[in-house]
Amino acid sequence: MQMYVLALNPTDSVVSGFLPAAARLGLSVTVLTDRPDAYGPPALLGPRVGIAACDVRDHRAVISHISRHAQPDAVFTNSDHLQVQGALAAEFFGLPGKSWRAALRTKDKALMRRHLALSGAESVTAAEILPGESPRDRLEAAGVGFPCVVKPREGVASEDVVRAENPDELLRHCAEIRARRPGAALVVEEFLPGELYTLETLGDGSRLHVLGGFHTRLSAPPHFIEQRLTYVRDHPAAVVTQVLGRLAALGVGAGACHTEFVVHDGRVRIIEVNYRVIGDHCDLLLADLLGIPLFDLVLATHLGEPLPETLGARAEGAARIDSPCADRAGVLTSAPGDTDLTEAGVRLTYRPLRPVGAHRPLYRTNRDYLGILRTIGPDQAAVDRAADSFLAAQRWEITP
Repeated sequence: MQMYVLALNPTDSVVSGFLPAAARLGLSVTVLTDRPDAYGPPALLGPRVGIAACDVRDHRAVISHISRHAQPDAVFTNSDHLQVQGALAAEFFGLPGKSWRAALRTKDKALMRRHLALSGAESVTAAEILPGESPRDRLEAAGVGFPCVVKPREGVASEDVVRAENPDELLRHCAEIRARRPGAALVVEEFLPGELYTLETLGDGSRLHVLGGFHTRLSAPPHFIEQRLTYVRDHPAAVVTQVLGRLAALGVGAGACHTEFVVHDGRVRIIEVNYRVIGDHCDLLLADLLGIPLFDLVLATHLGEPLPETLGARAEGAARIDSPCADRAGVLTSAPGDTDLTEAGVRLTYRPLRPVGAHRPLYRTNRDYLGILRTIGPDQAAVDRAADSFLAAQRWEITP
């Protein structure tokens, strides 16, 4: 069976998760990407994996490429940027996949806000600011007050997501984002108070499984960098019901979905919906913690296979993810390397994300991550002790 995987830059989710899963399922895979050189020799990715150059941001180019090669049994992508293209290509070839409408509603943050409001699922005061429009005029028309949050309409990973306390800050943030992203549309919306959580789901279009979620610790304002995610096995039932109601309104139900939301006085407000599996090694942690073939199951849904009634997930254990961040621009001169430890029943896996000797600017996003620590253990107290001890013993030195 032939699967086409749409991708941009290589990610751990694809290289360490989905490609090995495809091999276990006996699939031949062609990775369509606009960055083929970034993947290195295809043989390193598996014996039945090929790499092909393609303008994957254009669904017409994707469809044209596939039509000239082996007939597809599935078209899949785990990229935030390519969900619509992947869904349109799958639909063109009559294959199982996500609704392109749902993919567009979740990718376009302004469209998501409007759709949730029109469906009666949730209302958030927000304004879409198109290129050339005045942020001040649009905010006054929409009734957005302060504090508020400005973000790219189609951004990802908290990049250029900033809180503004007053009109002057907002105008400055908008100008800075537009300088970095010429022609990008922005969304300005009311600041949503509350604790930040995620809900991880897996569906086949008929059955939807909840895999738990995470409680997220953020950096200090005005930016929103995710520094720690602690696994939450069971959110309160009322919270899950509210989140699933929003997803149903958006048409989400096929494949994996990673939803970020806040809870304030029992009320759920959606931050964003990422119609893919959670990233930054949290997907690898989920598969390990729950003891399920998560990546295999995701791919199976894109092959049209129904999910089992129960996934057989492990019911015990605790986990968290920590992401040490750069606090300045400069050269990384000292940092820990790959580490795998097991102590008192707690497993720690540390993977560096930036090589020693590399110079980087300060992005104030997850691109500032120096590495990722995955910790899994029998209970939260043991996990916290082990993770805190490991992080305290390490040194990351950056020379300006």
